[in-house]
Order: sequence, then C-alpha cells, then structure tokens
Amino acid sequence: MGDVAKDLAAGTVGGAAQLICGHPFDTIKVKLQSQPAPLPGQPLKYAGAMDAVRQTLAAEGPRGLYKGMGAPLATVAAFNAVLFSVRGQMEALLRSEPGAPLTVNQQIVCGAGAGVAVSILACPTELIKCRLQAQSALADSGSAGIAVKYGGPMDVARQVLRSEGGVKGLFKGLVPTMAREVPGNAAMFGVYEALKQYLAGGQDTSKLGRGSLMLAGGLAGGAFWISVYPTDVVKSVIQVDDYKNPKYSGSINAFRKILASEGVKGLYRGFGPAMARSVPANAACFLAYEVTRSSLG
Repeated sequence: MGDVAKDLAAGTVGGAAQLICGHPFDTIKVKLQSQPAPLPGQPLKYAGAMDAVRQTLAAEGPRGLYKGMGAPLATVAAFNAVLFSVRGQMEALLRSEPGAPLTVNQQIVCGAGAGVAVSILACPTELIKCRLQAQSALADSGSAGIAVKYGGPMDVARQVLRSEGGVKGLFKGLVPTMAREVPGNAAMFGVYEALKQYLAGGQDTSKLGRGSLMLAGGLAGGAFWISVYPTDVVKSVIQVDDYKNPKYSGSINAFRKILASEGVKGLYRGFGPAMARSVPANAACFLAYEVTRSSLG
C-alpha cells in the first residue's frame, strides 16, 4: 500500500474522529462569532458560550449542536487526504534519506505547505457550515437576506450558486481561510512534533504510547487556534455577510470594523468553545491517525 494511500486512509479516520468529538463546540463558536451587534442599550443575543448552548438546545434540541455537520462530514475524506498526504509528500522531500526523522522546523514547513493545499477545499466547506450554524443567530438581525433559512448543506450550495455569483460565491472568504490554514497548520504540526520529541526524549517518537500521542495532539490543536483565532473570526463574519447588502468590503475592513466597535475582545468571540473543542478533537484526530497509519505499516 503506497504512502499516499496510507495517509489518505489514516487521515480520513482521524478527521472523522475529530469531527464527531468537536462539532458541537464548533457550532457554539460560530454562533458567538456571527451574532449581530445589538442596538444601543440592548444585550447580545448570546451572553456567552453556556447561554448559547442553552438557547440552542431549547430552540433546536441536541440536533442543533450538530447543524452544518453534513458539509464537513461529506468532505472529511478529501480534506484530510489532502492535509496528511501533502504533509507526507513534503516530509519525503525534506528527508535526507528514507525514514530519517525530521526536525521541528521541517515539520513547520510541511504544515504550512499542507495548509496552502487544504485552503481550497476548506473555503466552500466552511462557508456552507458557517451559514447553517449561524442562521439562527442572524435571524434576529432584521435583514430579510440574512434571515434566509437553509434546508441543509446542498440548499446552501444551491442558493449561493444561484444568487451569489456562481462558483465564485462558494469561495467567499478564501483569503482569510488561507491566512488561517497556513500559519495554523504550521503551528499545529510544529508543536505536535516538538511535544512528541520532548515526551520521547529524542527524535525517535515511534515508541510513544497513546496517552502521549493524545497529549501532543490536543496541545497542538490548541496551538492552531491560539495562533490564528482573530483570522477565523474575520473569516466567519465575511462568509455569513449578506451578499446584497454587505456589511464588510473585505477582510481588512472586517478586521477594522470589529476592532472599532468591539475592541480586541471582539476578535476573540467564541474563543472559549474553540479551545474547549480543539483539545479533545485534535487529541482524537492525531491518535486515530497515528494508530491507523501504524496498523497499515
């Protein structure tokens, strides 16, 4: 079985584990990021993460926490195939000889390269997911365009293709998506390798147990979000912005408006749920990847 095929299989299993563990946290994160600014003197729709959970469960039931999971679930194989196979091929290019361990800096380069590749797949998937997750938060904003209810992932895609400029509409937010994926994956894979080597006491990490792999994976996932979270907030508001009456003219404009109206705090809306999701979800992802990859030889 070729290395690319092994990375494809292991990446798919890892991605599925990550998605199942982390999607409810991601839903709350997007709801907090995309809720409309309140009128003067009025409170925000959600007072915080737990309030968002309570309101979502009351209005939509447990299924509401998994809203929008269809799009990433349908593409998890392709996304992780690209992420782990591109990383694997870059590792092969950087190795001095077959099987030689890579340095942390080399893993950072591999992660950045994989981030470039996955951005193309991540952008339309994230747009569909964010529209579905955010629509209940945006429904109270008073804009008919924003209050449109989507029936599911395919309905979002159909409406965007029909009303928002065709295929180009699905790639709205590509710049902030790439600005998130490149440095985020560089940080994640770099931290993952550094922690594995630290826990193993050297570059040979093949003997690490499952607990160590989960620890390294969970903290690596946290490093991803710490390094790029404000960029993710900008991406989310751009992707759910009304096409006919846009609030933001672009990523820089969105960044400036959020900073002006809410301060630095506005760039970290939903950070708690993102971190709460990231640690267990990435622990599951990296463990599933490593175990599957090892079992394939």
